Amino acid sequence: MRPEKASIVSDLAVLVTDYQRMKVDQFGDLRNRLAPAGAEVRVVKNSFLKRAMSDSGLPDVADKLSGQTAIVMGQKDVAPVAKILKTFAAEFKVAALKIGVIDKSILSAQEIEALADLPSREVLLAQLLGLLMSPATKLVRLLNEPGASLARLLNAKAQKEGKPAEASA
Repeated sequence: MRPEKASIVSDLAVLVTDYQRMKVDQFGDLRNRLAPAGAEVRVVKNSFLKRAMSDSGLPDVADKLSGQTAIVMGQKDVAPVAKILKTFAAEFKVAALKIGVIDKSILSAQEIEALADLPSREVLLAQLLGLLMSPATKLVRLLNEPGASLARLLNAKAQKEGKPAEASA
């Protein structure tokens, strides 16, 4: 096997699906849905995929590779691709997931579906950033509070005496 073909499994995230009942127009629709996510779908022979996985040092999954097989490959975030596949399979009742290969690890169909339910990488990063920024924001508020309390106290005293509060530099 040529080296560029053997690396097909080791360099990418690959989701293996059964396309047996898929019509040509549905296959085209799946391609169109996957393109914005940076993924593409290809029909492969089971023998080719078994050999590529074996040459890449992955565990033997020959029992999962039967029937008509297509692979979905992508180099970007896997969660949106898995979400597209899950939605497509539910919508058309075709393209059942078999297995996934991510970072040379084999994932079951259930694990891929769980991955599809996760938010995208951008959303997770935004949530993490918000989580990390929260303690810093609280610290700034805590450090500013004594000065703000003093200013409120002086303002209240000035209003009580009937004089407008003056800001001093």
